[in-house]
Amino acid sequence: MASELGDGERPAATRRLAWVSRELVVIAAGSVGVILVAMTLQLSFGAYPLEPLDAWRTLANPAVLGNEAAWRAFLLGGTVPEYETGTLIVWTIRLPRVLVALLVGVNLAVSGAILQAITRNELASPFVLGVSSGAGLAVLLTVVVFAGLLPFLPLFAALGGGIAFLLVYAIAWQGGTNPVRLVLAGVIVSSVFGSIQTGLFLLIEDVGVAQGVVAWTAGSLVGADWAQVRMLLPWTVIAVGSAFAGARELNVLTLGEETADSLGLSVERVRFLLSAVAVLAAATSVAAAGIVGFVGLVVPHIVRRSVGTDHKRLLVGCAFAGPALLVAADAGARLALNPAQVPVGIVTGLLGGPYFLYLMRKHGGFGGFR
Repeated sequence: MASELGDGERPAATRRLAWVSRELVVIAAGSVGVILVAMTLQLSFGAYPLEPLDAWRTLANPAVLGNEAAWRAFLLGGTVPEYETGTLIVWTIRLPRVLVALLVGVNLAVSGAILQAITRNELASPFVLGVSSGAGLAVLLTVVVFAGLLPFLPLFAALGGGIAFLLVYAIAWQGGTNPVRLVLAGVIVSSVFGSIQTGLFLLIEDVGVAQGVVAWTAGSLVGADWAQVRMLLPWTVIAVGSAFAGARELNVLTLGEETADSLGLSVERVRFLLSAVAVLAAATSVAAAGIVGFVGLVVPHIVRRSVGTDHKRLLVGCAFAGPALLVAADAGARLALNPAQVPVGIVTGLLGGPYFLYLMRKHGGFGGFR
């Protein structure tokens, strides 16, 4: 009987995992490998160098892993217990930076995949459609003008990103939208918001603060700590979880409005809700790491070429590949000109800019979703 039950259960389990393809497994495994290599570099090298094995031993230190007070300080805030210098550097400086890169990479990649689906435009991303600029302006306004509202930074960033996205849609709308108008409207909104950000720099009197803001607008993980991890984690869970829950609706939206409507989908309501998810994911990343461009463009496109257009596979692939790209880019940004540190947004721009041009040439302009 037990054998018969087991045989009966296996087909159901197999059906539940039918969407997991070999290509998806390859992307996930390759991404994990890239993350581990980049993480080893991040943990080992710097002003306080450690051998790679020593860095991993420090990370696996039972005195930290089993210390409730340490985890309470990491996850809830507070004073970290006393440890030796190497342990403190790994656990309070280098590890949080890696974790922030992981969370930002997930958010940007998933946000890009959603925006590409709801606009049916393969060139859409938070950066290209002005969402990142809108969120960046809201964050900068909060920091410079409304410093007392810093605890609500992710919400203000989401509000700024949402306003930017609505402006892009309003500018591009002429009885409907198309990829050309959406991208051009995104360029317009990004330019205007970028000019306002530049003007706000004039209100900053402290030179050190101004330099930090400039680095932040270029996308930087310098100084990332457990506070950013605590800020990112709950919003990332909400945004990514909501994206996975809407994978079926994303598949239907890519078929076109008429087909989606004929299948019983409330197109405008679903598009609005999923847009809100994409904006929240991108804006939270901007609040933590600044304006990191092209991750939301490059990662979904590369993953889609491997796993196809099923958004359950696509979103899972993005959740692995996005962090891999950003952690690797940040490792390069941190170590390429050591001891000077290049903002990670410059590295992703150098990678993403040529890829964006490649997509434009491939589609004969601004192309549509395929």
